[in-house]
Parts: sequence; structure tokens; C-alpha cells
Amino acid sequence: MQRIGLSSVPAALCLAALVLLSGCSSSPKDVTQGWSVERLYKEARDEVSAGAWDKAIQLLDKLEGRAAGTVLAQQAQVEKAWAQYKTGEKVQAVATLDRFMRLHPTSPAMDYALYLKGLVNFNDNLGLFSALINQDLSERDQRAAKESYESFLELSRRFPESKYTPDARQRMTYIVNALAGYEVHVARYYARRGAHVAAINRAQQVLAEYPGVPASEEALAILVYSYDALGMAQLRDDAKRVMEKNFPNSNFLKNPLTGRVSKPWWQVW
Repeated sequence: MQRIGLSSVPAALCLAALVLLSGCSSSPKDVTQGWSVERLYKEARDEVSAGAWDKAIQLLDKLEGRAAGTVLAQQAQVEKAWAQYKTGEKVQAVATLDRFMRLHPTSPAMDYALYLKGLVNFNDNLGLFSALINQDLSERDQRAAKESYESFLELSRRFPESKYTPDARQRMTYIVNALAGYEVHVARYYARRGAHVAAINRAQQVLAEYPGVPASEEALAILVYSYDALGMAQLRDDAKRVMEKNFPNSNFLKNPLTGRVSKPWWQVW
């Protein structure tokens, strides 16, 4: 068997080092190097049009850095947030928008940024904007809905003439109905299990915080039911009187906990 002499060791080590160095130098080349910011933006827009959101995000990231301090960099930020939203990266999208609004408080795209932040937190697979019309949406988590409402509210107050404001206001109406529906859902849960004080508190919260919403009908019915169960006849009769005046044909007058109609709770027509 041939043996490697000591004089051969340095050569072997050098060969190994060359192999390692060649491996390090084979890292992917940045194909956008030397591109103008205009070309970067055009390529990013092409990827957006093709629905290649991940590629678009990468290009918009580069554009934001290379066009720093310009209107184009601001555009890159908000479009990156849109692409992140489309890939389901909602946390990243909100972070991008928050950063944009912090750095560019007077940007002409501020109305769009507020609208997009509301849209990111608004579950557009639900309610008035969905084909899944038979879901009980009021049982879902409400934190994102409240954050969405706040963004739409700020948009409507600061930019009442924005082209995004009419849609934002429609979504605000839906969100209010959803939040009220959630409270009624909880109140109903308590009432059916005999926790009548808790049910009354939730139903009263609906009437106080969300006046005029469709869920008010069931909230009043729960008050009638729970006051009656607690033997509080005067309060029961007061709630029933209000209910008869506002909802004279309500199914809940006969069946306070089972009078729900078959159509979705949010559908008001």
C-alpha cells in the first residue's frame, strides 16, 4: 500500500482549501445588480401581475433600499405590504405598514396604507364579503376585527374624500355587527347554562355599545329571559316593552332563546 509522505501533506491541504474556496465563490449572483430603480419597479410589478408574490417581495425589498428617500421607495413599501398580505404573511404586512406610517406620516399614500392595514386585519372570507354565508361568524376571535375597525375609522376621519373610504365604511358596519353578534353569542351561552347575571351583563353591553344593530333584538330577548329566570318582574316587563315596541313581530317574543331565524345573523335585508 502506498504511503503519503510528510512532504505531500501541505499539497493535500492546499487542494482541500482550494475546493472550499471554490465552493464559497459559487454563491448565487445578484441578477439585479446594475439595474436602475425604474427597471426594478417594473420587474416587481410584473411579478405582482403574475401572482408571484414571493419574487415581488424580494424585488420590492431591493427597490426600497436602492431608492431610499424617494417617493418610489414609499411606493415599494406599501406594495410590499400588499404582497405580504396576499401570501398570508399578515403579521409582516402590518409591521411593514406600521413602519411606513411612522417614517412617512405626510405621504400621499397614507390613506391607502390605512385602508390596507384595515384590510389585512379584516377577514375577507367572512360575512358580507363571502360565499360562506351560513357560518356563525360571531363566534370568532374579535381582536383582529377591532384593530381593523380602528384603521378604517382613522381612514374615514382623516380622509373622508378618499376613494377607499366608502368601502372602509361598509366594512366598519359589518365589523360592528360582528362584534355585537359575538357579545350576544356569549350572552346566549350564559343564559342557556343558568348564569343569568353574566348573560344580562353581556346583553346590556350590546345595547349600550352597539345601539341599533340587528343583534339588539336577541339581546333584548335574553334580558327578558334572564330577568324572568331571576324573578325580576319589573325589569323583565321593561325589557319586554322595549322589545315589543322595536321588534313587534320578533320570533323571540315567543321563544327568547330559540327564536333565531334561519338566515345568517348579520344579514339585515
